Amino acid sequence: MNAARKKTTSRRELSKQPNFEQVSPEVGELDESAIEEAMSDDPDEMLAMLADLTGATDPALRELARRLAGRLFLDVAKRGPSRPRGTGKLVTQRYRPDGGDLDIDASLDAIVTARSSGSAVDPEDLRIRSWATPGTAICLLVDRSGSMGGKPLATNAVAASAVAWRAPDDYSVLTFGKDVVAAKSQDIAKSNEMVVDSVLALRGFGTTDVAGALMAARDQLMRSTAGRKVAVLLSDCRATVDGDAIAAALGLEELVIVAPEADDAEARELAVAVGARITTVSGPSDAAAALTRVLD
Repeated sequence: MNAARKKTTSRRELSKQPNFEQVSPEVGELDESAIEEAMSDDPDEMLAMLADLTGATDPALRELARRLAGRLFLDVAKRGPSRPRGTGKLVTQRYRPDGGDLDIDASLDAIVTARSSGSAVDPEDLRIRSWATPGTAICLLVDRSGSMGGKPLATNAVAASAVAWRAPDDYSVLTFGKDVVAAKSQDIAKSNEMVVDSVLALRGFGTTDVAGALMAARDQLMRSTAGRKVAVLLSDCRATVDGDAIAAALGLEELVIVAPEADDAEARELAVAVGARITTVSGPSDAAAALTRVLD
């Protein structure tokens, strides 16, 4: 995991990308208006560049990009049809900064107590009203093996955002290459922006253990009491280490696969072998819609 986090991208390398000078005219600068304009012209290219900027060698630029990415990737995920049709409902949930509207009635005691004592409100005592999909747990597996950056990395981040938006109280996000790293565990609360940041922080590294990832997904989903438990595999499914991916997939209650549009041969072979639904994704802006195609 540490090795996957070490690599950064120099300004010289980043400057090879179109529009980089407009987006970052000076060292340590990020022009949000230029990013908005580029998003309207070619969202996939801009999302890919922003994903790369979160790994910039320049620490100021890297931090600005990470803050913006946390918001922008979530916004892109929400624009897609990421909510299951006819199954969501508004419920009171634990507070998350980006999870929904504050439930005043459920949070009133905490607010009154904090004001009377002159202290800050403990977020653990606050509640929000947000959409939930009762009975469904999701574990998203994103492939970070090999040379991962640009559009593939951005697609992973938007997919993580879409899963967080779809199943905010019962989901996990695992990134895998040689080993499996939890960006978010099934039973641990974590803000959506922190999940996106965790996915973007892990650069491509090492080999691809598809079987190990699927077994890790089973372990995560076993922590849930949901009636439906779905593993979403975002990968070309090209394993480069020993392991029985078919046996691991058959150990899951439900598996769906989202493969790169131009590189889906191995993914389709796995889907046929285990009876999984499959679709392809054309780029970051298609990630939320791709999840809807296989989950709904």
